[in-house]
Amino acid sequence: MMFAAAIPTVSPLVAAWTSGTLTGLGMFAVVGAQSAFILRQGIARAHLSAILLVCALIDACFIFGSVSGLQALTAWLPGLAGAVQWCGVAFLSWYGVQSARRAWRPAAGPRADQAAVSSRRAALLGAVGFTLLNPHFWLDMMVLGSIAHGFADARFGFAAGALTASVLWLAALGLGSRLCAPLFRDPRAWRWLDGGIAAVMFLLAWRLLPL
Repeated sequence: MMFAAAIPTVSPLVAAWTSGTLTGLGMFAVVGAQSAFILRQGIARAHLSAILLVCALIDACFIFGSVSGLQALTAWLPGLAGAVQWCGVAFLSWYGVQSARRAWRPAAGPRADQAAVSSRRAALLGAVGFTLLNPHFWLDMMVLGSIAHGFADARFGFAAGALTASVLWLAALGLGSRLCAPLFRDPRAWRWLDGGIAAVMFLLAWRLLPL
């Protein structure tokens, strides 16, 4: 009994944070539409820090919002999911076409990297679009909110853990894009990247169609 009493116990908040971090990494660490956009902007060194900040802030708002009652909003507006779904199909298809065009007709010479969004405002709008017009993002937020409520009073610790996972994944994307930048001095590398991004966008758009 004395030995058992001497073993330190993990506080519910720390346990919830750990669970949130591991759950978030499992859900966020995938190369989807947002990740592909961040990688391209990072390789081109075009407003990467601002894009990562916006994505992290959006994740923070919706992770904590989900824990606070995002499910009630979707129940109150049953058509919200369908509207986001069709907007996502249109947005991903449009970006896929743009990427396919760049892969088919690449920019010449040293301006090959200018196909990335060069305007800060456009880059930030792109980051918002790739996040909020992705139905998978909303599904992830709903799932996180549901899991968090299982931790009762420690649910915001779970939310903090999920946000930690988001920041870690965004940082990994930013660092990875910077490390890969030297490889893209060759214009052919840009063609392969754009071709891959186009394929990802079209696949995601097709998977979103209510077939």
